[in-house]
Amino acid sequence: MVVLKTDREISQMKKAGLIAANALHTAGKAIEPGISTLELDTIIRKYIESKGAKPSCLGYGGFPNSACISVNNEVIHGIPSKDKKIKNGDIVSVDVAAFYEGFHGDTAYTFTCGEVSKNAKSLLDATYESLLKGIKKATVGNRIGDISSTIQEYVEARGYSVVRDFVGHGIGAQLHEDPSVPNYGVPSRGVRLLPGMTIAIEPMINEGSFEVEVLSDDWTCITKDGKLSAHFEHTVAVTSSGPAILTIPDLV
Repeated sequence: MVVLKTDREISQMKKAGLIAANALHTAGKAIEPGISTLELDTIIRKYIESKGAKPSCLGYGGFPNSACISVNNEVIHGIPSKDKKIKNGDIVSVDVAAFYEGFHGDTAYTFTCGEVSKNAKSLLDATYESLLKGIKKATVGNRIGDISSTIQEYVEARGYSVVRDFVGHGIGAQLHEDPSVPNYGVPSRGVRLLPGMTIAIEPMINEGSFEVEVLSDDWTCITKDGKLSAHFEHTVAVTSSGPAILTIPDLV
């Protein structure tokens, strides 16, 4: 069941979204060769807790850390570790969610460490642009398929593939709510978008095949062909005046 939010509840969600976005921004600024993914996770947790919020991922379904940090061919749900050091040329996907005053905010960004390859940069650019194009379709009267197909068409036209096994989602008092928001689909199909809907749009785009597999830790998802993957995400409210992004940082 899709839960519609009032204007007041959307304002509350924006507070949670800001905390998550600023935690993500803070972690991104700390990325440099030699830092471990666990150190980044600690930075994120400390920031979220300093604002009186809780990391939504910590303990969620048994997840052991405060953020999902995935490197290079890891698609999503990478478990932070003191032994995983980030190197020059890596791309680092950081997925952060914060729970504050009854609501969640969820956001992700794929950062670069030092000088990355031209192929990596092109993948990141295409994935981020597909997110923005998907958000533009989050308008009253459209359907989920309008968001999904826009993302798919944009990245596939550039030779990339869309992950099928994981999708975006509704969000609010629960981290994952209805409806599902795939990054592939057919225009004019799926749930109709109504004022008060809040969704996490999060394209997960692979350089090669869309096929993925989950490692033996039961969390980390990687590309089957070992090629790069990028992930960007915003929490978005559907309003009568257009889509409102709730996860924009305000830190410099």
